[in-house]
Amino acid sequence: MKITVVGAGNVGATCADVLAYREIANEVVLVDIKEGLAEGKALDMWQKAPINLYDTRTVGVTNDYSKTAGSEVVVITSGIPRKPGMSRDDLISTNAGTVKSVTEQVIAHSPEAIIIVVSNPLDVMTYAAHVTSKMPRTRVMGMAGILDTARYRAFLASELNVSPKDIQAVLMGGHGDTMVPLPRYTTVGGIPVTELLSKDKIDPIVERTKKGGGELVKLMGTSAWYAPGSAAAQMVEAIVKDQRRVFPVCVSLEGEYGISNSYLGVPVILGKNGIEKIIELDLNAGEKELLEISRGKVSEVMATYDSLMAAK
Repeated sequence: MKITVVGAGNVGATCADVLAYREIANEVVLVDIKEGLAEGKALDMWQKAPINLYDTRTVGVTNDYSKTAGSEVVVITSGIPRKPGMSRDDLISTNAGTVKSVTEQVIAHSPEAIIIVVSNPLDVMTYAAHVTSKMPRTRVMGMAGILDTARYRAFLASELNVSPKDIQAVLMGGHGDTMVPLPRYTTVGGIPVTELLSKDKIDPIVERTKKGGGELVKLMGTSAWYAPGSAAAQMVEAIVKDQRRVFPVCVSLEGEYGISNSYLGVPVILGKNGIEKIIELDLNAGEKELLEISRGKVSEVMATYDSLMAAK
């Protein structure tokens, strides 16, 4: 079994390393446009195998997609990362062309692959990959909700001084400041978080979650990578092992939640066929309003992408 990760930067390399360490596949192929970068990182990971005791072979290539042929899952992390002062939307003009080109090359060599997009702006790059691939929406998805809920759960764990393992949460909408964390669907060891924290405590955590990526960009001068890379690897594992995990995933909506022609994070069942089922929650009026605001923002950036593509 082969998994390909396109982009050997911090996020892609982290994803590949987690996949290798957890022995998710027999072979992980790392692809990058920079000469020697993917080869070097893949070799470093392989030399770590005797230390961390795993068998997965890691292979790096420079722009040679023939080496990715027959991949079961492809993770696309290509594109420039955010810098201080940049929004995810600022990245669209640079990253849109990259994701489109990568998707074309991926599909040419692995037409049956399931594609996971990590490149930002996430929701619109998922749109770009989906329309370029011409594949069913169940096989092209974006990684955002797992990362966003992980941040939300980590902040809650710190506030409550409990293990993050015991916190489960649902988050919807776009990957950005208009995302919609749902405290009503958040539990700590099965206990609703609203019974453990007051609204005055929860609201700042929700707001911090919405700006979680920007917080890290300000601190480090670039985008995060440990959590995003690990989140993408978790999606790959759910697919490869047919775990049927329930995760928030960015997908093209076709009437779910009353929304069509938009790419938003919603809870799904993830298994061997990709998105096995989209779960529709019974949102209240306030939650629906927030989701609609998020949809509007994503639709604006989708329109920008359409304009860029039409001009080429």
